[in-house]
This record gives sequence, structure tokens and C-alpha cells, in this order.
Amino acid sequence: MLATTTRRRRARALVAGVIVISFALAACGSDDDAAPVASNAPATTAASATDAPASDAPATTAGGDTGTTAPTEEREINVAIVGNPQMEDIAKLTPQLFTAKTGIKVNYSILGEGDLREVTTRDVASGGSQFDVMMIGMFEAPQFGSAGLLEDLTPLATADPTYDIDDLIPSVRGGLSVGDALYASPFYAESSFLMYRKDVLEAAGLEMPAAPTWEQVAEIAKKVDTPDMAGICLRGKPGWGDLGASFTTVLNTFGGTWWAANDDGSIGASQVDQPEFKEALSFYVDLVQSAGEDDAANASYNECTKAMEDGKAAMWYDATVAASNLEGNDSPIKGKLGYALAPTKVTKASGWLWSWALAIPKTTSDLDAAWQYVSFATGPEYLKEAGDLIDGGWAAIPPGTRESTYKIPQYMEAAAAFAGPTLEAMAAAPIDNPGTTKRPGLPGVQYVGVPEFQDVGNQCTELFSSVIAGNMDIDQALSDCNDIASEVST
Repeated sequence: MLATTTRRRRARALVAGVIVISFALAACGSDDDAAPVASNAPATTAASATDAPASDAPATTAGGDTGTTAPTEEREINVAIVGNPQMEDIAKLTPQLFTAKTGIKVNYSILGEGDLREVTTRDVASGGSQFDVMMIGMFEAPQFGSAGLLEDLTPLATADPTYDIDDLIPSVRGGLSVGDALYASPFYAESSFLMYRKDVLEAAGLEMPAAPTWEQVAEIAKKVDTPDMAGICLRGKPGWGDLGASFTTVLNTFGGTWWAANDDGSIGASQVDQPEFKEALSFYVDLVQSAGEDDAANASYNECTKAMEDGKAAMWYDATVAASNLEGNDSPIKGKLGYALAPTKVTKASGWLWSWALAIPKTTSDLDAAWQYVSFATGPEYLKEAGDLIDGGWAAIPPGTRESTYKIPQYMEAAAAFAGPTLEAMAAAPIDNPGTTKRPGLPGVQYVGVPEFQDVGNQCTELFSSVIAGNMDIDQALSDCNDIASEVST
């Protein structure tokens, strides 16, 4: 454990000085909503852009036309994305829909959520030039942007007639911006909600409320839990954006928080030692251990997706975007799901707000090519083209970013079961007031909007995951976590 903690601290030491200063400036200079999200291995390059042959013909127009003619010489960009289904879809389609039109080859690095954060944070903060485009979220975009590490995309987006910046859903655009400067373009956006098997609950004579409490969810989960099907799947894998994301929403609605806020908005005293924190963690651990999935300490988004698709879990609390996959044409449980708002305890709402988005580091060697790719990947035309080409069909296109998405007839038909609940959950997300007490930093639900949360969240969720696995006492985990959180209190 100590060795793991030391490695994480060294990796994040590169960003601390730059981002702490910029974060303070952003906190004083903008009231815009800024919110986020979700491990450790070397980057592995998935050469998705070369899996299919690109056209040998010279490109005449750019994907995401900025009014320029694509050059005939070969151009390449390196792009880091998270290994979720929608991202894997665009990697497969890039040769056909982008490279063939622009002549720009895309070399993808497809990483797990924690790995992506580790690699991109280290690269951008050290002034590295490993990537021309990188996928980040609402936690990172305002910090990196205000630190001067990312290109302001607003002038590029405004000048690009195919991008349509005013089509972006305002809360999503705001969460990726500082003031009027957009620092990352949303690929998909989400809140969190509860997904459940309607047939399983019906067979057990149970009904899920539209806005359940966590106590109601736990009761139902324990009643439908069997040796072959977990009552619920919850993230247990270490990482501030893995276990930390889902747990922090539970913590908020149980009346707890990570830190108090000083009068100036800086980090105050650690609250990990408070009764509400222990109550929330005890509830979460008990629910996972009594009615959760096997090997929960190693489970996160992708593992719970598979558990649901394989009929190994009856319920799942996680990102709304998951419904796009579970209701896709290739899903064995399509049509069997119901959706409820994120469970609560003492707050009115508890769902998060997050976006995986594409940013361009200042160190890119080809800004024009990088923007052409960002415009292609996050513009409205990709959404219209992808629906007929991806395995999941129209239901599986990236949701939550553009108002025009919810005017596409094919999408609204395919996504009828979850499009409405997704928008309802995003609208209900308590981005500015997620708990019962004032928190330090910028707005956020499933994270605290201060740079220090990344390291503290990673270290503490290592401890909490060990509790879930039965390898550590909860009181010891809380004591150790409190010590870690107290180190950054001011």
C-alpha cells in the first residue's frame, strides 16, 4: 500500500504547483458550473485508425470544415481516449469517416479511466507532447485550461460552421469552460441513475419508486440477490473517478463530505472522521458485500456493464450513458430495463454531472489537424453518421451533449426508454449544492473541485476498496484516510 501511495504522489507532484495556483484563480474568476468523474498501467496504443484502410485519394475538405483545404501530404495526430464503448466505436469508424476525407491519420491510445487520468495529467502538466488531443473531463478541463495548458477552443468552434457551438447543452458547455473559454469539447455527457431489471423485480413482486431512497434500493437489492445474480452492481475499484465517484454521491446524500470549506473557499478541516462519513461508507460496503457483484473490489464501469449484459446483476447505479449500451441493438437485455433517479437519503437529489470531452494541449504540433479531429468527433454530423454504422445502432450514439441529438427521429425512437430519464437526471444533478454543507473549490458532485482531491481520492479509495474486499477494517481505513485528507487542509 505504501509503495502504491508513493508512486501516485510522485506522478501527481508534477501538476500540483501549476494547478493549485490556476485553480485558485479560476475559483475567484468564474461562477460557471464545473463538474466530473472515472486505474494504472502504461498506455497501450490501439491503432484503431489504421485497422481499416483509408482512401488513397487526396482529401479535398476537412472533417469539421474550417474553411481550409486539406493538404495532400500525410499528417498524423496522437489521441488518448478512455476505453468505453462509445469511444471504441469512434476509433473503429475514424478511418472511414475522418481519415478517408481529410488524409489525417489518427493514432489512438485507448486506456482505462484511471490510466488515462494518470497519463494525461502527467503529460500535460509537464509540458509533454505525447498527445495532440486528449480526453479529459469536467474535473480537469477548468483546471488545465485556467493554467494555460490547453487551447481555448471557442475561436476554433465559432469559426467552424459544421461544429455549431450554440447547439451544446448549456450545463455541459459550462462545466468544460472557464468564463467564455471552452477548454474541451464534449464527446458524451451524463448524470447518474439507477438501472434495474423490470422483469426480475416483477417476478419478485417488487416495484421500484421513480425517485428511490438508498434504503429502498438496499432492501430491494437484498431481496432479489441470488447466487447466480447479484442484487446490485456498484463500483469498488480504487480511483477517485471509479469507486470515488459513486461513493461520493452516496456520501453527499448521507450528509457527509470530504472537507469543510474555509471562508475564502479553500480546503478546511477533513470531515472523514465525522459520523456521516462513516455511516455512508458502512452503508456502501455493507450493500456491496451483502448483495453486490463478485470481486467487487476490482469492478467499475466496464465490469458492471458486462454483469448487467450477462444477467449477473439485477440493478446497477452508475452513469446514464450506460443505458446507451444496455439498450443497444446488440444488447441481450434490451427492453428489459427500468430507470430511476439517483437514490437519496437526506438531500433532494444526488446524481452527478460529467462529460468525457476532447481537449487540445498547447504543445500539439498540428493545431489545425487536432481541431479537425475534435470537430469531427464531437460535432453533430458524427452523431448522424454513426447511428447506422455502430453495432449498438442508434441507441448507442454518444448522448447528452447536444440539443440536436434529441431531435434526431431515429435516435429518439431507439432511445425512447432512457432519453427522457437521462435528460431528467442531468437537469436534477445538484452541481452547485451536492450535499448539506459548503465544500471547497469549484462546483462538482462526485468529486470535490480542488486539485488535491485527485490524490486524496485515489489514496483513500485504495483503502475503501480493501475494506470491500474484506482485507481491512473500516475504522482503520477511515483513520488512515482522515490522516491523508488532513495533510492538505489549510
